[in-house]
Amino acid sequence: MLEACAYLYTAALTQPMGHDWTQIYLYVAGKAPSRWNKGNMPEDIRVESLTTDQTRELNRLKEWLYRKRALVRQDGDQTERRERKQEGTARRESEQPALFSF
Repeated sequence: MLEACAYLYTAALTQPMGHDWTQIYLYVAGKAPSRWNKGNMPEDIRVESLTTDQTRELNRLKEWLYRKRALVRQDGDQTERRERKQEGTARRESEQPALFSF
């Protein structure tokens, strides 16, 4: 939920959000502070529940965020393996004398 809240917050800074996304953001933001008892959402903007369409959109957003996070992690792992392989190849080449010089 917090990741969706952070994403929606930054998205709202780049462009205006429609009514449904505003409701979704207020719902998610209202759930976040109560989790750690750090504050309460003001009554006039608190959203207690979402419609089925809004819930579907929120779930789609969370799924998209999860896929993006997994993709970035996977790309990082591939980059790390590639760098280790290149380091190993460079080390072997420097340790082994060249048999032939052209």
